[in-house]
Amino acid sequence: MPDLALFGGNPIRTKPFPSWPKLTDAIREQLLYTLENEQWGVESNTIDKFNASFAAFHDAKHCISIHSGTSALWVALKAAGVKAGDEVILPAYTFIATATAILMANAVPVFVDIDLKTGNMDPLDIESKITDKTKVILPVHIAGSPVDLNSILAIAEKQNIALIEDAAQAHGAIYDGKKVGAIGLGGIFSFQSSKNMSSGEGGAIVSNNEEFADACFSYHNCGRVRNGKWYEHHRLGSNLRMSALNAAMLIPQIESLESEMAIRDKNRKSLDSFLDGIQGLTPIEFSKGATRSANHIYLCRYSEDLFSGIPRETFFKAMQAEGVYTYKGYNPLYREPLFITNHDEYPWLKGQDYKSLYLENTETFCEKEVVWLKQNHLLGDEEDIQDIKNAFEKVTKEMKTNQKPFLEFTL
Repeated sequence: MPDLALFGGNPIRTKPFPSWPKLTDAIREQLLYTLENEQWGVESNTIDKFNASFAAFHDAKHCISIHSGTSALWVALKAAGVKAGDEVILPAYTFIATATAILMANAVPVFVDIDLKTGNMDPLDIESKITDKTKVILPVHIAGSPVDLNSILAIAEKQNIALIEDAAQAHGAIYDGKKVGAIGLGGIFSFQSSKNMSSGEGGAIVSNNEEFADACFSYHNCGRVRNGKWYEHHRLGSNLRMSALNAAMLIPQIESLESEMAIRDKNRKSLDSFLDGIQGLTPIEFSKGATRSANHIYLCRYSEDLFSGIPRETFFKAMQAEGVYTYKGYNPLYREPLFITNHDEYPWLKGQDYKSLYLENTETFCEKEVVWLKQNHLLGDEEDIQDIKNAFEKVTKEMKTNQKPFLEFTL
């Protein structure tokens, strides 16, 4: 193989991967139609159309469009009955918004460990974290791959606890033959710029529970109730409504999502098969019961021991130099400065010692093993995917046959 780009050789790839998000003629037409013919906010038929279409796509009866995934989480937690001092169980490996929404609801995040093989919440670590204050279990479909919902639902139903799905990365993902989102009490999605469906910013809540959906409507719409008076407010809600322009951008993407998922499926399968042949890199597995991943991010696991002690960060730099951007992604959430904080600001966290928390699998996954590829890589053609394979092969082969420069680089 040629010399590594990290040490002055020629890189595998110099051109960018497919850009994201992408503007299509269908998005442009729907947006222009809404601009010229519709209300841009309240009472827009475009918003109603998006809500109906997105609900149907995710096998749900109800959809409430929101201005961000973070706000959708807060609304869903409040609609599920979360009050000050209640506890919400969540995985320690996820984006910060899963936890900050809990704090914004004046509730207490309770972190559980993950399964190293899947990166998803480990159902075996949940029951020991349940107390009489536990109000919601909030699993996350990490990287768009469904968590083991049947096992978690069994726990939730046994303990009479609500289950809210954080499906922010999981548009179109399938668990046990059903689209994720409305399998529990309800679930949230995000349409932020990097997501598989994007309107720049935005979110949604889906559910098959009418009472829950009505409460979500109220919390996201200034405390109003459906069919109530405009100046009649029943809850401490806020204006968290989605703009009709965001909805217009999303409607065509409901139609195009399936074809894009097929591309992601094909490319993930190709990469998984290839990495199966490289000792030291292990593709992420599906959780029990997961039928189809949204493949928002491509994840695999790095074994430092099988690369003669060369740290994963050195592997990242070598891959990046070849033109394929691999990186570590999230930190354990309880390590974020937010959770080593002044209890005068968050008095309901008094007695919570996040600083001393240590979840072994989460720590290992974050600090030693997980490798991320950004989601736009999985939208590439065969040439793009071959470049990724070539970079993996070039870097790992050199790491196994010529360790000295890598170890010296690390020093």
